[in-house]
Amino acid sequence: MTDRFRVTLAQLNPSVGDIAGNAAKARDAWAKGRDAGADLVMLPEMFLVGYQTQDLILKAAFERDAMAALDQLMADCADGPMLGIGGPMREGDKLRNAYFILKGGKVVSTTRKYFLPNFNVFDEVRLFSRADMQGPWDAGPLRVGTPICEDSWYPDVCEAMVESGAEVLMVPNGSPYFRNKHDVRMNQMVARVTECDVPLVYLNMVGGQDDQVFDGGSFVLNRHGALAVQLPWFDEAIAHVDFVRTNEGWVAEDGDKALEPDSMETDYAAMVAGLRDYMAKTGFKKVLLGLSGGVDSAIVAAIAADALGPENVRCVMLPSEYTSEGSLTDAKAAAAALGVKYDIVPIGATRTAVTETLAPLFEGLDEGLTEENIQSRIRGLLLMAQSNKFGEMLLTTGNKSEVAVGYATIYGDMSGGYNPIKDLYKTRVFDICRWRNANHRPWMKAPAGEMIPVAIIDKPPSAELRDDQKDSDSLPEYDVLDGILTMLVDDEASVADCVAAGYDRDVVKKIEHLLYISEYKRFQSAPGPRLSMKAFWLDRRYPIVNRWRDNG
Repeated sequence: MTDRFRVTLAQLNPSVGDIAGNAAKARDAWAKGRDAGADLVMLPEMFLVGYQTQDLILKAAFERDAMAALDQLMADCADGPMLGIGGPMREGDKLRNAYFILKGGKVVSTTRKYFLPNFNVFDEVRLFSRADMQGPWDAGPLRVGTPICEDSWYPDVCEAMVESGAEVLMVPNGSPYFRNKHDVRMNQMVARVTECDVPLVYLNMVGGQDDQVFDGGSFVLNRHGALAVQLPWFDEAIAHVDFVRTNEGWVAEDGDKALEPDSMETDYAAMVAGLRDYMAKTGFKKVLLGLSGGVDSAIVAAIAADALGPENVRCVMLPSEYTSEGSLTDAKAAAAALGVKYDIVPIGATRTAVTETLAPLFEGLDEGLTEENIQSRIRGLLLMAQSNKFGEMLLTTGNKSEVAVGYATIYGDMSGGYNPIKDLYKTRVFDICRWRNANHRPWMKAPAGEMIPVAIIDKPPSAELRDDQKDSDSLPEYDVLDGILTMLVDDEASVADCVAAGYDRDVVKKIEHLLYISEYKRFQSAPGPRLSMKAFWLDRRYPIVNRWRDNG
């Protein structure tokens, strides 16, 4: 009996619905494994159809296309190593999240996912049915258990597989990013290794899908939680891992160990990857955005330039009578530093026309928020017109603090197809700007250096919709606002909890009120990458009509 077993780990980026393209990636990975002498080529969870498919998986025609592609993979990959790939499986009236092992032109083993996650961004209980727990499958010289993603986060399935003879656990995953998640994953997998006393392979996918970003970071653990192999974060990678039989059982030989980035870098990389893949997978090539001279639009411009290349980014300044000379100077400097195209489209004439058109209706009424919002909506109109004319996707630039309390104009500055900073509180926007100015990585397509002028970071934030306006005229200072929002949104804390933490009750109640009445705006807002465990949309699902308030 052979004492070596080579596994090719394919940490790759599928596209939801691109069944033929995903199958082609699988064949290419299989060929690389074959050429490297692999015994098994391993792909992530649901790779064949992409993840997450949401209700697309319920269409019978989609399911048939997936099964036809699986049949073709069986034939194409018959002569060589085994191929492990995730996809849907129909059993009577039950649909399974399954993992297939292909060998010799047929499926030699199928594992069905047992624990179906139904929290945060996951809705698997409404899509799939669980089957009974399963044992391992025969890989030739060893027996392998393949708990699928969530099945490895609890002891039950892994223990059942090992008790049934599994000598190695190989876990295919579709595990989306949130800040500092790698530590959570690693702690869980070390627990499984410790409990089961066998090596473990953790294979995750990479790439953006709507609001979710899959960050890779796959790894291999030996007994006692010893790290043998660590793949990079956010990048596609193929690694060949050799297991050898020893007196103590199977052991993975040491391989490359990528260094884990800090949370600033992973957040930034997630925003870049999310935008890059949203563009690539929807077919857009270029973007535009309104560059106001403020910090939010400046960091979005940097993210776009790093994701797509400066040549594919166009920034537009849309000045009014309230736009300061400093904003004009700062916006131009930011565009020049990034090397993006920069245009100026004044809104004065359009604003005059709108004002005159509405004058008979508004006669005798004081000017106020309506007139401020008209400016924002004119900008949205002019930017969307350019998007239509030039085929550039409009990016919107509202941070999580603004999105939370509705400090944004629907059909105005909220217009756009994607928002890279949607899950980034304002205080962290400042931190990310400073991080980007001080750091450059090979995956960034914009230049190194000060991409966000310090003058933009240092000046008081303002929407510049009236004379001498500052954000602090309407909202608490951002460190206070973000502290309250973190408790109310991310931690689901009560008003009393916020007061106990030192925040003024009247301020907390104001923020709570703004949070709830702004739900309708968020319902219509552009998608953006999930960076936290409480991103708006799937993580936090509140009713638009809601008359309850916390009076504790």
